Amino acid sequence: MARLLIVEDDEGIRVPLARALEREGYDVDGFGDGESALRHAAGAAPDLVLVDVALPGLDGLEVCRRLRAASPTLPIVFLTAQDGELDIVDGLDAGADDYITKPFRVSELLARVRAHLRRSSADTDELTAGDVRIDPRARRAWCGEDELELAPKEFDLLTLLVREAGRVVTRDRIMAEVWDENWFGSTKTLDMHVSWLRRKLGEDASDPRHLVTVRGVGLRFEP
Repeated sequence: MARLLIVEDDEGIRVPLARALEREGYDVDGFGDGESALRHAAGAAPDLVLVDVALPGLDGLEVCRRLRAASPTLPIVFLTAQDGELDIVDGLDAGADDYITKPFRVSELLARVRAHLRRSSADTDELTAGDVRIDPRARRAWCGEDELELAPKEFDLLTLLVREAGRVVTRDRIMAEVWDENWFGSTKTLDMHVSWLRRKLGEDASDPRHLVTVRGVGLRFEP
């Protein structure tokens, strides 16, 4: 499960945003000032940071510079009410990967978060859960000693579930991350891919060991 850090002094934005991200399955820590956020980040190692530009005391640009110096690959997204060209350039020069202008739609922010986490995890070392092992960079997967022959979407689905092993991944999140961020409609294709994956993992569809369906919610990979 990805750990996110929100640095936003407006509680009316920070608290609802944290709740929305938690509903998506993320661990979220929130702070209203830069100094506290930096102290927390030094020990918590977040996977992505959302930071307001206009913070009291230490501003968002300086927070970004210090985070970037400590972690060159950490995805950092600015939340800003200023969208002028100079402001954008300043933010990117400070080391931000992206920015989103207030007021923003939560769905748009969630899509940006997913995209940056996907990119940052593209270089992840091998993933292991139980007897299943995945090499994301080589796009290869094994169950025990046997290499699995997976179609592209099967591989992406298995990678997501193994990365979140032991935790429920909602159907909406799976459709957004594996198929399309703007997916609407039937999720029958997901059910088909789960069936195919179970077969390739040698599972009994009536009593699966790894790919467990959580009725009305989504899927969980049991190691």
